[in-house]
Amino acid sequence: MAGLPVTDRSAATATFHDRAATARRGERIYTPVRVLIADDQPDVLAALRLLLKSEGFETQSASSPAAVVAAIDEREFDVVLMDLNYARDTTSGLEGLDLLTQLSTRDAALPLVVMTAWGSVDLAVEAMRRGARDFVQKPWDNARVVAIVRTQAALARALRGQARLEAENRSLTADAGALLIADAPSMRPVVDIIQRVGPSDANVLITGENGTGKGSVARAIHAASARASKSLVIVNAGGLSEGIFESELFGHVKGAFTDAKSDRVGRFEIADDGTLFLDEIANVPLNLQTKLLRVVESGEFERVGSSRTRRVNVRLLSATNANIVEEVAVGRFRQDLQFRLNTIEIHLPPLRDRREDIPALAAHFLSMHVNRYRKPITAFEPAALQLLLDHPWPGNIRELDHAVERAVLMAEGPAVRAKDLGLRLDRDSSSRLDDMSLEEVEQLLIKKTMARYDGNVSEVAKALGLSRSALYRRLQRHGL
Repeated sequence: MAGLPVTDRSAATATFHDRAATARRGERIYTPVRVLIADDQPDVLAALRLLLKSEGFETQSASSPAAVVAAIDEREFDVVLMDLNYARDTTSGLEGLDLLTQLSTRDAALPLVVMTAWGSVDLAVEAMRRGARDFVQKPWDNARVVAIVRTQAALARALRGQARLEAENRSLTADAGALLIADAPSMRPVVDIIQRVGPSDANVLITGENGTGKGSVARAIHAASARASKSLVIVNAGGLSEGIFESELFGHVKGAFTDAKSDRVGRFEIADDGTLFLDEIANVPLNLQTKLLRVVESGEFERVGSSRTRRVNVRLLSATNANIVEEVAVGRFRQDLQFRLNTIEIHLPPLRDRREDIPALAAHFLSMHVNRYRKPITAFEPAALQLLLDHPWPGNIRELDHAVERAVLMAEGPAVRAKDLGLRLDRDSSSRLDDMSLEEVEQLLIKKTMARYDGNVSEVAKALGLSRSALYRRLQRHGL
């Protein structure tokens, strides 16, 4: 900026600080259209670079098919403006056509615009058939080249945005509203921390027993942040097998493995500029924690099957029901990853230690399930409400939700009765098995085993002789 007049230098400095402030707020800064120019003639490259730079485009050049492939592997472009001939005295266009096929296979959304001094209808048709979006004949018309690049870049960004939106819609994206019922004295420290750290970008580790509402706290933190208008993407990290862990979190490119029929956007990319919530973080296998640590530290990763490094701006929230310090001590969790995850730690008390919230939580679940099942139920009978207050709730809020849903289905009048809740079996763990259905026996056994191992899914699955995925299916079926 030394050559700028004083007024321009001040404006440039102000622009720099504005952009820095924007970056600190986590907002996306507009990036200029990036064009890769591929031609074997230096004068052609120089002329096109000068033309496109004058129109505000960012350019990079390559003089051979191999250099084109290397450039695309290294970074993302909005348009490729490429010659069809690279070897001296060659006019067939075969090199360019082969390169077209290779590039369109790698990235179907990347606009490829071909150039040749030996234009013909047949060559143009073949180029379009192999993936070219448009055709420019040398010598070119400057206005036409600029118009084509601008149009194709806009189309490419729209297609990539649509792919990201579709991936987001398929993902476990949280509801926009964050409901956190927390009037009990034991929840006041939790609410206080949320209010203080929510507006920041600090990573937060949420701990507590199964079903204590860790997901609700994550939603509340996201809603209190500057990223509230962006996505909150939820991933059960412990439920991802080693085979799909990288693909789910980082995405993959077409052909990366047998079933990779097309490019896939990973959860980190979906959550870019927003928040990523990794639940069951302590259950991530040790050998995969290293891969997670890198992106947590730098924001950088590669899709499976690609060498191009991508960067995202993601706020990370994570949760576990395990004692993370003990997991580190016994070597099941990396200490450096623990430090990165828990800039702030929030511990949630179990429902039995916040009974003051039970009436409000039960009323919320009642309203939700009454609307869902369209039943004319308005309240709990006094005996039912007392039973809710007296119950030990080993399954915490999730168990309360399940009990109220059952009551709504079973109720015959305008109010929920104590017997509609179906809690008698849970009040006495030694209930007679001959009075229970097979489903109820399985549910009780899983609950007892979960309590015995403090909710550690891996240990529970091992004790019950189940795979982790089979246990997760049963937990979901029983509302646990």
